[in-house]
Amino acid sequence: MQTASNPLLQPSPLPYEYPPFDRIKPEHYMPAFEAGMAESLAEIDAITAQDAPPTFENTIVAMEQGGETLGRVQSIFFNLVGTHGTDDLQAIYGEISPKLAAHQDKVFLNKALFDRVDALYQQRDTLDLDDESRRLLERYHVNFVRAGARLAADEQTRLREINTELSRLTTQFQQNLLKHTNELAVVVEDRAQLAGLSDSAIEAAAGTARDRGIEGYVLTLQLPTLQPQLAELEDRALRERIHRASIQRGNTDGALDNRPVLREIVALRAERAQLLGYDTHADYVLANATAGTADAVNTLLAKLAKPSVVNARKEGERLQQAVDAAGESFDLKVWDWPYYREIVRKADYDFDQSALKPYFEMERVLTDGVFFMAEKLYGLRFERRDHLPKYHPDITVYEVFEDNGAALGIFVFDPFARDTKRGGAWMNSYVQQSRLLGTRPVVANHLNVTKPAEGEPVLLSPYEVNTMFHEFGHAVHGLLSDVHYPYFSGTAVPRDFVEYPSQVHEMWAFWPEVMENYARHHETGEPLPQEMIERYKSTEQFNQGYDSTEYLAASLLDQAWHQLTPDAIPEDVEAFEAAALEQAGVALELVPPRYRSTYFAHVFSGGYSAGYYSYVWSEVLDADTVAWFKEDGGLSRKNGDRMRYGILAPGGSVDAQAMYEAFRGRPAEIAPLLERRGLTAE
Repeated sequence: MQTASNPLLQPSPLPYEYPPFDRIKPEHYMPAFEAGMAESLAEIDAITAQDAPPTFENTIVAMEQGGETLGRVQSIFFNLVGTHGTDDLQAIYGEISPKLAAHQDKVFLNKALFDRVDALYQQRDTLDLDDESRRLLERYHVNFVRAGARLAADEQTRLREINTELSRLTTQFQQNLLKHTNELAVVVEDRAQLAGLSDSAIEAAAGTARDRGIEGYVLTLQLPTLQPQLAELEDRALRERIHRASIQRGNTDGALDNRPVLREIVALRAERAQLLGYDTHADYVLANATAGTADAVNTLLAKLAKPSVVNARKEGERLQQAVDAAGESFDLKVWDWPYYREIVRKADYDFDQSALKPYFEMERVLTDGVFFMAEKLYGLRFERRDHLPKYHPDITVYEVFEDNGAALGIFVFDPFARDTKRGGAWMNSYVQQSRLLGTRPVVANHLNVTKPAEGEPVLLSPYEVNTMFHEFGHAVHGLLSDVHYPYFSGTAVPRDFVEYPSQVHEMWAFWPEVMENYARHHETGEPLPQEMIERYKSTEQFNQGYDSTEYLAASLLDQAWHQLTPDAIPEDVEAFEAAALEQAGVALELVPPRYRSTYFAHVFSGGYSAGYYSYVWSEVLDADTVAWFKEDGGLSRKNGDRMRYGILAPGGSVDAQAMYEAFRGRPAEIAPLLERRGLTAE
């Protein structure tokens, strides 16, 4: 396809190189991918064909400046696969993923190229490089070695085969999950069964049914094990149906069975790790993370697991008391927990969490909450840019400015769930900041809020409000990036550090000054009463045993799979999962893992393999930082600037541990995290 007719083959003419979504068609992707890979390999050949000896400029910088077309196509395509993955894009996804894996191997297993990188690495002490440039050289060298550059030819051949097959399998896992999640949506014929749901939620379910050509109501599934409707539905049988549908995802005979897929993924990852000189895939992953070793991760998770389980058992006993007090004669089950949790919350704390929703209208939370916080902390200002093209009508585009009027970047907000969107919430970058390339950031936040019926307000739960602030923490990590090399831009930090800034930003969701600005009744405009705020805050440790245990169970499950050697891959996925949870001491019938193996997208189709522990590892830093904010005056430009220039702007250009210790003035302490989660008693 000619360059002029394919918008992916040239930089976007729009501000900030914002993607021309209105011009991009599915048929543009494969030619652009092929052209991008060819261009990239030609650039590598030009580097290795030089007669001049390797220099930092003609080798490392040349690689940083290369791959422009391929990088542009990948960022647009893979972001759209996640946010609006139509059948056309899913088909391309399955075709291109193995080709991209093979292409990456052609780069990192190129002996002539590695020889140049290695020569520079050996001379690094004599090259007179600035700190960011030296770190870039060191990271390139690490990446080549970890990619197999030092392996023998026959080992590299096998490595190529493994990487290509892993790319195919992780793509299959994600596609199976998306299809099965849509298929397992629960159909309800009788509106009376939906008692407990709000009128707007019921109308949304009716709208989903109409869109699918189904009579009645459709309750779609979200990614975690426990579905949000369970907290409100009065019909116990329907709660059970929803839960059983949730845990069936990927755990089924037939074309969408993820059990053989994940077994093969685990086996190939384990084989690759040993090929590269590591005992297990977890050892391979963690050697390049802040944690450093599997033992360090195991120690942290074990330290938190025991008191979490103790608390969860106590919480379960209290919920059973609520069941008995209601005159019911059944034993509490998994699908009952969220419903009776809210009954107990109301009884013990005089607080009904759903009473907050009328005060959390989504647009107001975003503009008067999230953006207000960003202005107070960082001096940022947001203006809608409705003229810029959209990949879906539901997104909103904002241009971001500094307080001095300087243009900073673009922020895209994509809040609603849809059949073509993967589950969960996340941030992504379309364009990354780099002084070398002269690029400014284009970032996006994605949520999975249920879209109400036409004309109805979008009212958020406290959890969804928290998620908005969390994901925006990732967004400002990208927006406030200030690095020279694109390699280090924004969230390009170790996996177990990347969640830290976003978790810190959760604190502002319920910070008094921020809440006063956004938490207003969507009909009357009245502010959220102070007594309701106090009652909500009094419940901060409520259900923390459950929340901690379900998260830790998933993290321990991730480690159990990825600390296997190639000869230890189990035949029975469910039996292995049960045994792993039992051995870790988190096998509670009432508290399933946040994700069971067959729908654990983070680790089997995302970038968190052997890394799901990262959330709690980062939370140690987060809780310690929140304590500092509270001690130092909270929401202020002085504190925001310290966070901006000490943590956000450097991206990956500084060692994460050293960065944190310079910011905080000491290593992180775990005590604030234990106190937050109510685990100090153990």
